[in-house]
Amino acid sequence: MGLDFQQFIPSLPYLLKGITVTLQIVVVAGIIGFILGIILSIFKLSKIPVLSWIAAIYTSVFRGTPLVLQLMIIYFGVPQLTGIQIEPAVAAILSFGLNSAAYISEIIRAGILAVDRGQKEAAMALGVSPRLAMFDLILPQALKNIFPALINEAVSLTKESAVVTVIGVTDIMRRAYIMGGEKYAYLEPMILAGLIYYVLVMILTTLAKAVERRMRRSD
Repeated sequence: MGLDFQQFIPSLPYLLKGITVTLQIVVVAGIIGFILGIILSIFKLSKIPVLSWIAAIYTSVFRGTPLVLQLMIIYFGVPQLTGIQIEPAVAAILSFGLNSAAYISEIIRAGILAVDRGQKEAAMALGVSPRLAMFDLILPQALKNIFPALINEAVSLTKESAVVTVIGVTDIMRRAYIMGGEKYAYLEPMILAGLIYYVLVMILTTLAKAVERRMRRSD
C-alpha cells in the first residue's frame, strides 16, 4: 500500500489556513516573550535581591517543566480557579509567551553581560542615569549581539507550536490530524504538515540571515 496524496488535494486549502493560526500564535507569543524576557533579564541583573529571586524562580519553573504541561495547566487551570472560560488560542499564546520569556531572558542577560562594562561606567561618569544607559546604550548593543540566538528561539517556537493541537487549536497539525481522520489515512497529511513547518522555518531562517548581513554591514 503506497502513499496517495491525490485524495488530499481538495483539502489543501483547509490545511494551509492553519498557517495563519500558527503564525498568529508564534508572533504574538514571541512579542510577549520578548517584552517579558527583557524585564526578567533586567530583574536578574538587578542589585535588589527580591527582583533577582523572582526572575530566577520564574525561569527555573518555566524551563524545568514541559511546555505541554504549562499549556494544559493554563487552559484547564484558569477556568477552574477564576470561573472564566479561556479560548484555546489565548491559552496557547499565554503559555508560549510565558515559556519563551524564560529562555529569552537568559539570552538577553548573556548579551547585556557581554557588553563592555566600561561603556556603562563612561555613561555614568557623563551623568547619564542608569535607566537611560541601559535602554539607550547597553540594551541596543546586547540585542544586536544576540540576534542569532533570538532567531533560534523563534524557530523553536514555530516548531513547538504544534503541541497546541492537544487543546483543540486548529493549527497546521490539528488540521492535518482532522484530514487524516476523514480519510482514515494519517501519514500523507502528516507529511504535508511537516513540509509546511519546514518551509516556514526555512523562510524565517533566510529572512534572519538577510537581516543579520545587513546589521553586519552597518558595523
